[in-house]
Amino acid sequence: MQISHFQAQLASLGAKPCHIGRIQRAWLKGLPLDSGTRLQKAENFLPLAVRQGLPALSEQLDGLLRLHSRHPAADGSERLLLALADGQLVESVLLPRGGLCVSTQIGCAVGCRFCMTGKSGLLRQLSSLELLAQLAQARRLRAVKKVVFMGMGEPAHNLDNVLQAIDLMAGDGGIGHKNLVFSTVGDPRVFERLGQREVKPALALSLHSTCPVKRRELLPNAAPLSPQELVELGEAYARRVDYPIQYQWTLLAGVNDGQDELDGLLRLLKGKFAVLNLIPYNSLEGDSYQRPSGERIIEMVRYLHSRGVLTKVRNSAGQDIDGGCGQLRARAERRIKTRQLD
Repeated sequence: MQISHFQAQLASLGAKPCHIGRIQRAWLKGLPLDSGTRLQKAENFLPLAVRQGLPALSEQLDGLLRLHSRHPAADGSERLLLALADGQLVESVLLPRGGLCVSTQIGCAVGCRFCMTGKSGLLRQLSSLELLAQLAQARRLRAVKKVVFMGMGEPAHNLDNVLQAIDLMAGDGGIGHKNLVFSTVGDPRVFERLGQREVKPALALSLHSTCPVKRRELLPNAAPLSPQELVELGEAYARRVDYPIQYQWTLLAGVNDGQDELDGLLRLLKGKFAVLNLIPYNSLEGDSYQRPSGERIIEMVRYLHSRGVLTKVRNSAGQDIDGGCGQLRARAERRIKTRQLD
């Protein structure tokens, strides 16, 4: 179900736009739908027919997803495994300092070689209401002031639903535009659509290599944009919205941590309105990919930073619980299949 269907149901009960906004704000705060404000009780604002219809609508929203399991980590993050109405599982992550990482799809069609989610392929899109429900669920557990679309899936492949959710999060959800981060491997539609909208989120672009051939090997089903083209589009968007692009670079030992890549990054990013996030790979036993050593990561940061590319190390949340993108879901799916076979 989409957010437009929920709004239509409220309208059929006699709710006006002001009533719908009040109800959506309550839900996106993690509160009951009939919550009033400090100055006005719900019974003094919402029409009787709307109040009478809210229990059924609340049950409908609660049925969108339920909390399957919680996985707190030593870094202050907490990974949530959520069960959707059709039995599918999806992950979202409560981040330190009031952040939330949401998923946009079950599975992913990009097929990144180093990503657990990509191994399953795309199973289905999440609806705009399922995207918003991740925020509503998270706010029942802790305060959320920033939302990053960096979980399972490629947001550009579910663009209409993601943009609807962003609009609601920025409006009734109360999230600032710069605190909404759209992460993508790059798709021309993203740059066309985002720049035309009132709500212009921050952009995080997955680069991972400066070599076009190597990037295609790592991200086999990404749009055919070269690293150079991606950075040019990113720079234009950054200048338009007046906040920097975050370039994401998953660090893979012996793959994209060499001097050739460092020099390529200098050519692409020096002088750009950008931040480079180096993300050490969340290695698992038996993985074909591993993270570089700590010493090598420090060398890379110093080399790039000292030559004019703002560089940060951003570890994936929940590394002590093997919480890389899609790993919780994959483990849960394996347990379910094992029980079915027993």
